[in-house]
Amino acid sequence: MTQLPEYVDGLPNICGSEGEIERAIAAAKGKPVFLPESRIDFGRIKSAFANALHMHQPLIPAGGGDLGTADVIGNLQHMYNNQGIGDNHNAGVFQWCYKRLGEFIPQLVGEGKEPRIMLEYSGTLLHGLRKQGANDVLDALGNITCNPAYRHCTEWLGAPWGHAVAPSTPVQDYRLHVKAWQHHFAAIFGLEAMTRVRGFSPSEMALPNHPDVAYEFVKTLNDCGYQWVLVQEHTVEQPADGHNPRHPHLPHRLVCTNSKGETASIIAIIKTQGSDTKLVAQMQPAYEARSIGRLELAGRLVPPLVTQIADGENGGVMMNEFPGKYNDVMREASGSETPAMNGTEYLEHLFASGIKESDLPVVQPLFHKLIWERMKPGDGPDKLTEVIEAIKKENHRFHMEGGSWTSNMSWVRGYDSVMKPMEAASLHFYKSVIEPKIPTSEPRYRNALFYLLSAETSCYRYWGEGIWTDYGRELCRRADAIIANDF
Repeated sequence: MTQLPEYVDGLPNICGSEGEIERAIAAAKGKPVFLPESRIDFGRIKSAFANALHMHQPLIPAGGGDLGTADVIGNLQHMYNNQGIGDNHNAGVFQWCYKRLGEFIPQLVGEGKEPRIMLEYSGTLLHGLRKQGANDVLDALGNITCNPAYRHCTEWLGAPWGHAVAPSTPVQDYRLHVKAWQHHFAAIFGLEAMTRVRGFSPSEMALPNHPDVAYEFVKTLNDCGYQWVLVQEHTVEQPADGHNPRHPHLPHRLVCTNSKGETASIIAIIKTQGSDTKLVAQMQPAYEARSIGRLELAGRLVPPLVTQIADGENGGVMMNEFPGKYNDVMREASGSETPAMNGTEYLEHLFASGIKESDLPVVQPLFHKLIWERMKPGDGPDKLTEVIEAIKKENHRFHMEGGSWTSNMSWVRGYDSVMKPMEAASLHFYKSVIEPKIPTSEPRYRNALFYLLSAETSCYRYWGEGIWTDYGRELCRRADAIIANDF
């Protein structure tokens, strides 16, 4: 396979090779990627567990004193440059957190053990690491990603390039984020490694629950070749009764129907509980998995999979306790009846055992039962809007802002100062770039896209008013200026 350049005209390679990537994904479709190298005896085990680490740093216009002209750098580089502010003294520890699985996996494999980890890094973090010269981090990650001795231990999860939250990012932009991440990952680690990325991790575990947005979300993942998506258990419901999944440790099918009556579905692996880094740092999924046995699925008894994801660098427990605990548990679990497994590896074993995707129980995004009780798919978007507004007046719990790590976090309310510039930049890009079908290989397209996707990072909302919203607005201004001057 051809190696894509990692940088084009000084910018990360986030567009322009769509055809090549689509062909590579299509050629690999249906071919197992972990099963041929997996050493798990699926018929013998009683349960399994999977841990995923989410890693992210935003890009910020902070490489200089003037916000309007400052170089766009990674936040980690900014932490290094300003050690005396807040917790910036942790910059070195954060950088090691991004690298350390590249040390743990070879060490454990060398001991004859079977470690596993799922990794999800935002595109902004990957670019920031390269820009600051952290080549050792990317080299270590490349070793466990591409080296045949270690690649069966490491599963990468796809992500939106700029860490955009799906419920409040324009659907056409979210698709650009998904494709940009595939481009960037392929350019760093190779096209073959990219075709092995079958699972997707939404930023902030934010799953759209507006029917039309949820449908587009799943359709985007399908169109980009993903087999499954990680979802938070409290963001989905059983269609029959609106309850949370009865057996969250079994894979499900996430089925989303829009107001026009179109349906899209994808396999969902369910992450249980909330966003407590202690769960992963202290390897809680391993202990929970040891306490449960096989469950019935389509008339067969199959091992359940206990799955968790957490920030891989934030908090004292993750920085300090995770290394020792991870290594100890991987040593204990190797060869046991409750091994560590990655998501795609588990699914490939499950389907090889005779289970079919159609056997999986169905879930849908939260509150869809309330909506479909009052209208039929196919009644159209106007009727959907009418129904949504009616339910909002009757039910204070009902919302169409999606679901995420925690139910008390809105990604929309209170963020007008940065949401409006983002929406304006998005519309400008759509009208001036996408609609006229400007080639994605155009340098000006890539330049504008880089700033637009960087501006849609969730951090510009999460951290509230102040310098972070200033950063977000400045990135929007630059995207607008590039579009206005060049297209």
